[in-house]
Amino acid sequence: MTPSKLVVAVTGASGAIYAQRFLIQAARQCESIYLTLSDQAIDVAMTELGVAISRTNFDTLSWLGERFSNIHLLDARNYFTPPASGSFRHDGMVILPCSMGTAGRIANGISNDLTTRAADVCLKEGRKLVLVPREMPWNLIHMRNMTTLVEAGATVIPASPAWYQKPKTLEDLADTVVARVMQSLGMEHNLMPQWMVEE
Repeated sequence: MTPSKLVVAVTGASGAIYAQRFLIQAARQCESIYLTLSDQAIDVAMTELGVAISRTNFDTLSWLGERFSNIHLLDARNYFTPPASGSFRHDGMVILPCSMGTAGRIANGISNDLTTRAADVCLKEGRKLVLVPREMPWNLIHMRNMTTLVEAGATVIPASPAWYQKPKTLEDLADTVVARVMQSLGMEHNLMPQWMVEE
């Protein structure tokens, strides 16, 4: 069943294209997306995509190529928003890309902003939580934090693009990761075919 309400967080890890490509696909399917952006995420979007994202005049057109009124930008420092409470029912949360700092704070129960608080809520309420780290190589602390997160109920999908579909563009390559995130959330997509299944 396609999710109707998603929480999406974008951190300052490299890989802004993953957030961009995922949000385009998700916004076309979901009733509402509750979005948080770290300050570093905005800086990375400018560095990697040449896109200026404004908090005060938020508009998805320049960033996603379309206006999506169902994407609601939240103040990352404001806990008086729906995803901060377990009483708010939604269909899951995705953090992509997910910095190792963010993953480490979630793994250790440190809720110092709306992203980490919303993730903590997902874990305590048994809701779907997907983290997409892009860092490499991983050190032992990273690995232990990821183990803790998986043991707590999160799904970790490293941003490791697949090549067997012979991607022709950077967008095609990014979409191989986005497709796996969508699949994990039970979302339909036509970004890449299922392996060895005739369409």
